[in-house]
Amino acid sequence: MVPTTTVLLLGANSDVAKECIKRYIKKGYFVIAASRSTVALETFAAANNFPNTSLDIRYFDATAFQDHEAFYDALPAKPHIVVYAAGFQVTNDQALVDWDGSHRMIQVLYAGAVSILNRIVMDKDNSNLQRIVGLSSLAGVRGRKSNFIYGSTKAAFTQYLAGLRQYLSSRHVTVNAIVAGYIDTKLTAHLDLPRNLLLQPGYIADAVVNAGSRFIIVPGWKWKLIYRVLKSLPEGLVAKLP
Repeated sequence: MVPTTTVLLLGANSDVAKECIKRYIKKGYFVIAASRSTVALETFAAANNFPNTSLDIRYFDATAFQDHEAFYDALPAKPHIVVYAAGFQVTNDQALVDWDGSHRMIQVLYAGAVSILNRIVMDKDNSNLQRIVGLSSLAGVRGRKSNFIYGSTKAAFTQYLAGLRQYLSSRHVTVNAIVAGYIDTKLTAHLDLPRNLLLQPGYIADAVVNAGSRFIIVPGWKWKLIYRVLKSLPEGLVAKLP
């Protein structure tokens, strides 16, 4: 029998998503973990001794738009909570000369999210839906020369979530955007990032699992300060940032 609360985690093989899985299962929720990396998720589940009654692993490709409807229709339960955590990143220098890299970031971080989330929210038969959480980034707060292509996908995603929040308000569905700074994950392992600003995946997962009613959630006091500064800086000063 499926427990009361069902969580659909899209992009479930990310480091943050795996930490979310642990926390949701500990709360007694039923988690549908969806990713292209189903074998990795099965290994992760076995290592943590998750009961089969708490976790269902499904194949999901954010870029396979044509399959999203069938994927959603085949779910074992309609979700109460949906978390979009799919990730992909190449450096800005690479993205400027490699369209495939740019295009994949656009597909995974924005277009894929819009495709599957639209399908979910337009299912008027799902009276369970309570919350949608999207993992965004401070890279999308202001355009900066070092990461504006990646940042533009996150900016678009945040704006989509903002409009979705308004659209779903009459249905009393909460939408949150986790606007995170640097996270110590396999996705950022190749980047030269300041260690004193890196947040651990579990810290971000806590923000996801315990999200309240606020739309923009910025984990970590340092990043809250950076977020406020970025929002208020005049364009001339932003242009001097890396």
